[in-house]
This record gives sequence, structure tokens and C-alpha cells, in this order.
Amino acid sequence: MTKFNCPNSFHYFQFFINPRNIMRNTRFFFPLVIVLLFHNFVTYSLSVESPNITTDQSSLFALKSHVTFGLQSQLKTNWSTATSVCNWIGVTCGSRHLRVTALNLSGMGLVGTIPPHLGNLSFLSLLSIENNSFHGSLPIQLANLRRLKYINFGNNNISGEIPSWFDSLTQLQSLFLYGNNFTGEIPSSLCYFPKLEILRLDNNKLQGQIPVMIGNLSSLRKLILDYNQLSGSMPPSIFNISSLQLLDLSDNNLSGSIPPIPLKIFSLQFIDLTVNALSGKLSSDMFDRLPNLQGLYLNRNLFSGRIPPSLFKCKELTILSLFRNQFEGSLPMEIGNLTKLRILHLRENNLEGKIPSSIWNLTFLWFLDFSSNSLSGTLPNQIGNLQNLEFIQLGNNSFTGVIPPSIFNISTARYIVLAFNRFSGQLPSTTGLGLPNLQMLHLGLNELSGPIPISISNATQLIQLHLLNNSFSGIIPDTLGNLRHLQRLDLSHNNLSSNPSSRELSFLLSLTNCKDLDELIFDDNPLVSGELPISVGNLSASLTLFYGSLCNIKGNIPSEIGNLSNLVWLGFDHNNLTGPIPPTIGGLRDLQNVNLGSNKLEGSIPSELCHLERLAFLTLTDNRLSGPIPACLGDLVSLRNLFLGVNNFTSIPSTLTRLNGILFLELASNSLSGTLPVDIGKWSSVTNLNLSENQFSGTIPSSIAKLAHLTHLSISGNMLQGSIPQSFDELISLEYLDLSRNNLSGMIPKSLEKLPNLKYLNVSFNRLQGEIPNGGSFVNYSSQSFMGNEALCGSSRLQVPPCKTDTGTELLKYILPAIGSAILILAMIIIFLRNRKAEVPNTEENLPPLHEWRRISYHELDQATDGFSESKLLGVGSFGSVYQGTLSNGISIAVKVFNVNIDRALRSFDVECEVLRKIRHRNLVKIISSCSNSEFKALVLEFMPNGSLEKWLYSHNHFLEVSQRLNIMIDIALAMEYLHHGHTPPVVHCDLKPNNVLLDNDMIAHLGDFGISKLISEEDLMTQTMTLATIGYMSPEYGSEGIVSTKGDIYSFGILLMETFTRKKPTDEMFSEETSLKCWVKESLPSAVVRVVDANLLNTTERKRSAAKDCILSILQLALECSAELPAERIDMKEVVARLKKIKIKFLQEVQKV
Repeated sequence: MTKFNCPNSFHYFQFFINPRNIMRNTRFFFPLVIVLLFHNFVTYSLSVESPNITTDQSSLFALKSHVTFGLQSQLKTNWSTATSVCNWIGVTCGSRHLRVTALNLSGMGLVGTIPPHLGNLSFLSLLSIENNSFHGSLPIQLANLRRLKYINFGNNNISGEIPSWFDSLTQLQSLFLYGNNFTGEIPSSLCYFPKLEILRLDNNKLQGQIPVMIGNLSSLRKLILDYNQLSGSMPPSIFNISSLQLLDLSDNNLSGSIPPIPLKIFSLQFIDLTVNALSGKLSSDMFDRLPNLQGLYLNRNLFSGRIPPSLFKCKELTILSLFRNQFEGSLPMEIGNLTKLRILHLRENNLEGKIPSSIWNLTFLWFLDFSSNSLSGTLPNQIGNLQNLEFIQLGNNSFTGVIPPSIFNISTARYIVLAFNRFSGQLPSTTGLGLPNLQMLHLGLNELSGPIPISISNATQLIQLHLLNNSFSGIIPDTLGNLRHLQRLDLSHNNLSSNPSSRELSFLLSLTNCKDLDELIFDDNPLVSGELPISVGNLSASLTLFYGSLCNIKGNIPSEIGNLSNLVWLGFDHNNLTGPIPPTIGGLRDLQNVNLGSNKLEGSIPSELCHLERLAFLTLTDNRLSGPIPACLGDLVSLRNLFLGVNNFTSIPSTLTRLNGILFLELASNSLSGTLPVDIGKWSSVTNLNLSENQFSGTIPSSIAKLAHLTHLSISGNMLQGSIPQSFDELISLEYLDLSRNNLSGMIPKSLEKLPNLKYLNVSFNRLQGEIPNGGSFVNYSSQSFMGNEALCGSSRLQVPPCKTDTGTELLKYILPAIGSAILILAMIIIFLRNRKAEVPNTEENLPPLHEWRRISYHELDQATDGFSESKLLGVGSFGSVYQGTLSNGISIAVKVFNVNIDRALRSFDVECEVLRKIRHRNLVKIISSCSNSEFKALVLEFMPNGSLEKWLYSHNHFLEVSQRLNIMIDIALAMEYLHHGHTPPVVHCDLKPNNVLLDNDMIAHLGDFGISKLISEEDLMTQTMTLATIGYMSPEYGSEGIVSTKGDIYSFGILLMETFTRKKPTDEMFSEETSLKCWVKESLPSAVVRVVDANLLNTTERKRSAAKDCILSILQLALECSAELPAERIDMKEVVARLKKIKIKFLQEVQKV
């Protein structure tokens, strides 16, 4: 600050006002007075009002006080009054005004908030707190920093919306807000910085559209908005920015096409639009206007059509990445013009034809990926010209011919993937000698033959070697152990053999040198013959998958196999193994799948296997095992598939029914005796149950009717007696039923006609009698299903005698209905008279006994819910609240209390009572009682301990697998099928959504909340006066016209299906008027199904992921059929149930193959 040099100004002033001097100094007097007065005014103003270095110091002390953690000791001691502010760490002062001009605290590990006091640093031009942990919102006082040119708040935890006051900072040149938790939309105020050159808002939670006026940023060089939730289309003005060098909009939800580029943008070098929903064709002249383009990333969108020829004029292009789109056609010869190209990534498109020969001149290429297209032809030897290639991925095409030897001489190559083609011939004998850097060689699923070259062991950096599904022959080289870094080895499905000079499998001995080996697969090589060496126990401690089925392995399983402590899958089925199962397998605590079926193993199942708490699949079928099935197997609650058939087991332990999650249970062809488990109904999830060819006696337990998911049941070839239970009609999923070769008697229940999916029925060779039912699926069965019984009668088509007509019986047909009608009328008169005399009680039970219940008073409900305590509150809806309670007898209940002050709530109570008293199904929430008076109305319902589907979909603490979600959807579909087709009149639920799907203790789904449901007439249509259903789930005709029908429920079910497998609500903010959940799913099928699926469902192995993806694709296609725009185009619930069950069976079969 400039100071006046007037230390005695007062005395000078006294001198000049002396009357004797006034006249003498008149010409100096007035100018000096003005100067002195101005000096005193400025001095006073600066000392009292203007900020100075002291103000800056106070502001920085305020910042220091707002830092709660991570303030380094150096900063603690340095930022003090003992040191000049301008010498503080991170602080820079200007030489002219001695004020703070820059504050840079990047990467200091600071935690805290940004205080408003920073707004007093009025000379600040640079502010950077990058790479810390500041949180909270940005204070508005920062708008005072009008000199700011550079702001960097990147990689913190700052939240809230991006403030609109940024437009006050007119000098701003760089704005970095990336890596925070900013929400809301990008404010349009950010579009008015005339000097802004860099704008980074990436890695936040921003939504909405990119501002239309973004093109006003005339000086912008870099626009980076990736990893947000931005939607809508790209604003056309974005290509009006002639200074733009880098445009990154990747990993958002943008849709529509790329807008036209009006003029040439010479500066634009990189465009990244990866992972959006952009679509349409690229304009033919688009790239004529981008002459200096160096990088183009359009991965994982929905672009279609041909790649425009103008692209191949961009001779500066080094990176071209277009994978996972729908580009089609062949690649033009002009691609060879891109001589600077280093990355060419065209994977997962619809490209066809041959690879143009000009590509082999792109000698700078180091990444080449054409996999998963429809390319064909042979690979020329010129591929060896690409001596900089590190990644060569041409898998999943239709290439033919011999693999050119030159490809194995590209010394820079790290990954060579040529799988899923039709390559033939032999590998060169020198394979591996010229590949010092190779890490992956994948040649699986081709038509290759000949031996595995011994020289392959010279590729010493190899991590993965996949030669599966070819016709390789000869001996598996013992030198594979030289590949010390090997992690995955797959030689399966070939004609390979083991060393005939060795009794043991010597190649396994050599592989003990591979200490990182994770997967070892050599199954389906029938010529591999010999014993498992004891040294298998010395294989890598990292080994998770050890699979050698369908070979000719002999001898005992070495107990040393128990050393493989990380093993997850163990498979040696279909061999000639003998001796006992080693108890040491029980020490492999990570095992999930054990398959030792189809061998000659003897002895009993060692109890040590019961220690395998993660075991999901156990297959010991077709051995010589004997003794009782261990009782402790019932403790393996993780078991899903248990195959123990074709052995000599003698008894089923009662504990086995604890396996309530079991899906496949196969105990056929043993020596099992005694009665079938009384509590067989506890296998509530089972789909396939085979107890045939044993010695079971007694009757078929009635609890078998609880197996609602059962599709295949075989108990043939036993000594069962008694009748076929009438309750078999509750096995609504049943497709295959074999009761043949028993001693069953009585009639074939006519109720079996109700099983809509029963395709196979066999009750032959029993002692059944009476008429064979002729309705339902019985019209499709042949005489083979009924032969060998004593006295069955019916249609001649079934080769049984016709049923005799009894005169007395005929007479009873007319008399009994008349008597019954008279009794019914008399009973109704008595009930009517009693009701007229009876007084209406204050609290009453007005529902029929759907299962055992007793009258429940308000006082009991008050006690059961601790006075309707908030701690018992399960949820609040528009018509009331739901509480959890426990009755005095210990029964858990849910109490739905209606708000009697709301007319619609009272109507909802009446509707729910009316509907629930008329319907009953295992997948509907059961009503226990009701409590009603003028001041209180409540329904007492069965309590569902696992809460709603909504909770399981959106809570971070819960997760549902594909099979669980599918089972839940089947449960709800069965409930809806009953409401629409199994009840007269049909019931329309009107409000299908995840919150109304409740899960019991066994994760069986129950549909609840019938507050707005309707009993509809035979016309299947009615008009409702007010729309009450939930937005996003209601059908178009319901929302616009109030039309209610069963077809409306089917529409809602389709939306529910989509939400369940995408984990996206139909009301999610990403959906707007332009798009919806249904449109989003429809546009992504079938090729981009992965984009919409809940990513957690695909977080598994490659093979399981493929099965899950195919399953979910089928489900989403079904969902689209359910949610067709016109009601007449929607399928009915019967077909929905059948389709879902087929999808489930196919999925389980695919998973079983894995």
C-alpha cells in the first residue's frame, strides 16, 4: 500500500492556517488542504472498512477451524500468527498488493467443510482443494471471489446442487467439480462464461438434460460430463463450440441421435459417448467436419447402419472404439487410410464379410478386436506384419481355414483370442517360441486337430491357455508345468490322452509347478487313462475348479485332495474311480459343487461332508455306496441339488426335510424303505422329486400338496398303498407325475383335471378302480398311463371297459340335488331370521374362517401391538397404517388399521373384506380376522417376516438371485391366475407393485392389499369412477378412461417383471415423457439386454452369466408381451404362468450344466 510521507501533517496544517501566512501562501493553500483532507479520508477508509492481509488471515483461520480431521502437523504449526500468511503452506500472495491470490491445498487428506469466510479472499484467482474429503455444500459467499480464474474442487464429497451463483465469476477459465456428490441438473448459468476453457463435472449424480445453451461457451476446450445420470438428447449447440478439443459425455443415459455438425471443427480431437442409449445412423458426412479427430469412442450404445466412409478420412485417428452397437455391413478397404491407428475395437456388432487386406498395413496397431460379429473368410499370413500388436481378439465369428503361422511370431502379443470360429488344421510345431510376452491363448470351440505343440511351454508368461472343444489328439505334454504363471488351463472336450508309460496322470504331476493355478479342466477326453497321483495334493493352493469328468480315470481318490483348501468345484463324474470317498474332502470348506457320479465308489457317505456349509450341488449318483443317508446332511441348508440315485442307501433320515431350499432331490434306485417323510411338505422349494425304484411303503402323505413349485414327481416302483390324495390338485406347477408300479387303490381323483400343466401321467400297474377322468389334460393321455389296474373304466380309447350305469345311482342323481336344495333354503331362512334378531356387537368378526381363527377384540389388538406403538409400525399408506403384533398365543400377525376419517379408506376396508372373504390361495395374504366398529376398523392378517419385494430390491442389505426373483414372479403369477381364472366372478387386483408383494419365512411370495380390487362381470370390463392405482404400473386404459379389466392386471404384471429384473422403478427420474421403463427395455432387447439388467445379477462366472442373461432376456420379452399397449394384444395369466415355468426349467438346466 502506498503511504503519504506526511508524519507531521497537523503541524503543517497549523502553519498554513496562521493568518499571517495565509495571504503569503494563498496559491498553495487550497490545493494543499484538498490533498490533506483526501489523505486522511483514504487512510481512515482503508484502516476501517477495506479488507487487508489481516482479513485474509482471519478467513484462512476460519478454514482451519472447519477442518475436523487430517490436518497435518506441518500445517497445524505453519498456519499460525507466528508465521506470515504469505509463507503459509498452500498460500501464495501477490507482490503488488500483498494479498492472498492463490490457495492450493490439493491432496492433503483434509476432512471438513468449506466456511463462508473464504468469500473474503477478494484477491483470490486460484482455489484448489482437490483430492481431499471436504463435504457439505458450497457457501454462497464464494460468489464474491470475482477475480477467480481457476477452481478445482475435484474428488471430494461436496453435495447439493451446483450453485447458480457461479455466473458471478466472470473471469473463470477452469472449473473442476468432478468426483463429488452434486445432484440436480446442470444450471444454465454455467453456459455464460466467456473465458471458460475447461469444464469438468464428471463422476457426480447429476440428472436432467445438458443445457441447450451449452454452445455459448465460445472459449471451451474441454467438456467432461461423464459418469452422471444425464438424460435426453445431445444439444445441437454443442458442436457450435469451434474451440472444443475434448468432448466426454460417456456413462450417462443420453438418447436420440448425434446432432449434425454444422461447420468444420479443426480443434476437436476426442469424442467419447460410451455407455449411453444413443441410437440411429451416423450421418454420412459427419466426419468430413472433424479433420483432426484422434479418438472416437461410441461403445455400448444402439447405433446402427453402416460405418460412414467419411470416418476413414480422419487420418489423425489413433483410437476407434465402436464396440457393442448394431453397426452392420462390411468394412471398406479405405480403413487402411487410418495409418496412425493404434486401437481398433469393433466388438459385438453385426459386421460381416471379410477383413479388408488394407488392415494388415496398419503397423501401429496394438489393439485389434473384431470379436462377436459375423465376419468370415480366412486370415492371411500378412497379419504377421502387425508387429506392434498386443491384443488380437477375433473370437465368435465365422473365420475358416488354417490359423496363419505368422500370428504366433508377433513377439509383442499378449492376448490372442480366436475362439468360437471354424479354424481347422494343426498348430505350428513352433507355437510358443516367438511369443515371449503372451499371457492368454484362447483357441477353444474351433475344429483344430493334431497334437498340442510341446513348444507351447516356451511361452513362459502364459496365464490362460484355453484349447477346449476341438479335436486335439496325442499326449497332454508333461512340459505344461514350465508355465509357472499359469492360472487357467482348459483342455476339455478333445481326444487327448495321458502318457501311456505312466500308471498315473503324469501331466498333473508337472502342473504342481504352477503355483498360481486357479482352474484346471480336462473333462471329456476319453483317452486320458490312469490314476490320480498323490501329488494332486501339491497342486496350487489357489485352485478353485478341478474338473476331470468323462475320462477313464481309475483307482482311489487320494486323501491328499483335501489339501486343495480353496477348491469350489470338484468334478470327476463318469470315470472308473473306486474305493471310498475320502473324508478329507470335508475339510474343503469353500466347496459348492461336488460331482463324483457314475463311478464305482464304495462305502458310506462320510459324515465329514456335512462340514461343507456352502455346498449347493452334491452328485453321487450311480456308484456302489451303501448304508443310511447321513442325518447331518439335513444341516446343509445351502444344498439346492442332491443326487444320490442308483446306489444301495437304506434309509432317509427325518432331518433331510430341513432342506427347505432344495430344488432337485433324486434318490431313485436305492434300497430305501419305510414310509415317505410325513413332513415332506417342508421341501417347499423343490421342483424335481424322484423317489422311484425303492421299497417305500405306507400311504402318500397329504402334506405333499404343499410342494407348490413341484414340476416333476416320480414315486414309481415302490410298495405304496392307499388312495391318491385328492389334494394333488394343489400341485399346480406339476408337469410330470409317475405313480406307477405301486399298490395304490381307490379312484383316480377327478381333481387332477385341474392341473393345467400336467403333460405326463402314469398310474399303471396299481389297484385303481372306477372311472378315468376325461377332462383337462386327461384327453391327451394314452392307455399306457392306466394299464395294469384292477377295475378302471372309461373311454374305449384307453383300452378299458366302459363304465356301467347303476339305476339306483341314476335315481340318486335327481333325488339328492332336490334334497340338498331344500336343506340349503331352510338353512338360509334360519340364518336370515337369526341375523334380524341379533344386535350388532361393538367389535365383530365378519369374515369366514379361511383357516382356524377366533374372535379378536380391540383390546387384544392393542395389547398385541403394545398400544399401536411406533416401534411396531411396519408402514404407512394413504388409507392407514400397518403394525406388527403378537397375540397372547404367540402367533405373529400384521394389523392393518384403516383411517376412519377418510371415506375412501372406509370403502377400501369394505372392498378388502368383500374380496378376501371370497378368495383363498397359497400365494395370497391370508386374513385371520377383522375388528370393526364405528370408530375403529382393522384387518388382522398373516404376518410376512421377510417383508416386501420392494425392500429386497432396493435395500443395500438384501439381495435376490435370479432364481429367487423368478420364483417370486411365478408365485405372483399363480396368484393372479387364480384371481382371473380360478374364481367366479374374476377378481382384478388393480394395484400390482413390489410393495404389495410380501415374502414369508420361506421366501414364498404372497399378494396383498386388495383395497381397490374389483369383482368384475362376465363381460370382463367395467368403468371405475376414480383412478386409484399407482402411477407407472397402471395400464393406459385404466389411467386415461378408468377402464378396469383382467388385462389391466396383466399390464401391471409386465411392468412388475421389468422392475424386478432391472431394479429400476417405472417412476425413476431417468424416465420422462419421452421414454419409460417399458421403452427403455424394449429398445435394449435383444442385443443390449445387459444394459438394462440389474448388474448384480450378472456378477458371476462367465458361464453362469450367460445362463442368467438368456433367462432374463426371455423374462423381459415376456414382460413386453404382457405390457402391450392394446389390451387385446396382451396374453392371459395362464400363458404367463406356463411361460415362466418353462423359463425356470431351462434356466435350472443351464445352471446345472455349468
